[in-house]
Amino acid sequence: MLGSLNSAVSGMQQFQNELDVIGNNIANANTVGFKSASTNFEDTFSQTMQADSGGETVQVGTGVATAAITNNFNEGTISSTGVKTNLAVDGSGFFVVRDPASGQDFVTRAGDFAVDQNGYLVTPNGYRVQGYSDAGLTTNGDLLIDGTGAPATTSPTATVADYNIGLDGKITVTMSDGTSFVRGQVLLQSFSDPQALLKEGCNLYSGITLAGPLGGTTPQPAAPGTAGLGQVRSSALEQSNVDLTNEFANLITAQRAFQANARVVTTSDEILQELVQLKR
Repeated sequence: MLGSLNSAVSGMQQFQNELDVIGNNIANANTVGFKSASTNFEDTFSQTMQADSGGETVQVGTGVATAAITNNFNEGTISSTGVKTNLAVDGSGFFVVRDPASGQDFVTRAGDFAVDQNGYLVTPNGYRVQGYSDAGLTTNGDLLIDGTGAPATTSPTATVADYNIGLDGKITVTMSDGTSFVRGQVLLQSFSDPQALLKEGCNLYSGITLAGPLGGTTPQPAAPGTAGLGQVRSSALEQSNVDLTNEFANLITAQRAFQANARVVTTSDEILQELVQLKR
């Protein structure tokens, strides 16, 4: 069997993977907080045809493989939405959210949050945003927007009238009698190796421990604006960082490379056909 045939087939397979990655990037051009990916290739084992004591070595490569698919964690454009529960990280860091059913934590750059019927700050699929959940800013947990922890001067009959989230992530609640207090604080998590994070869908990432979280093996979120973390922008969302111009250029390159490998397969087939017909 011709080595060129196997090499070309491996090329077609890997460029198909690259086309899949590019297609996914383009499909998520308008996905909140989406991070584009790129494909990195590596050559495969080379067959040594000749090696002598004089240092002359003849090797023939056997194809290509996908070395890695890396995510581009550069910040996307931040756009205003006018919805106070929409949050964007202006700088580095991820929001931490928790599945209330399993208790598992995830991180995300998508801040399209809302307040559910119980007062929790949640993602579109109901995962609860994590941070300091008490007025004293000492306990980590689910962020709840209510009157718990209001000053002693607050009327017993007062209810939550308004709230806002500052650049430092602090949630300030204003009661119907005009008193206000800090109810909690959104915290952010950063990583030494964000490439180790695993995409789980719904704009979520798992693999928090493997990615080297700030604070060591035990993840320790910190306040926005500290420890190299970015600030939290309220009433705004970070958009996808997909560059459509670059993606379409990569699409053309990958398509042509796929076609070139397909041509090698066709040529190899023609040579094999000639060999088969030699006996005639």
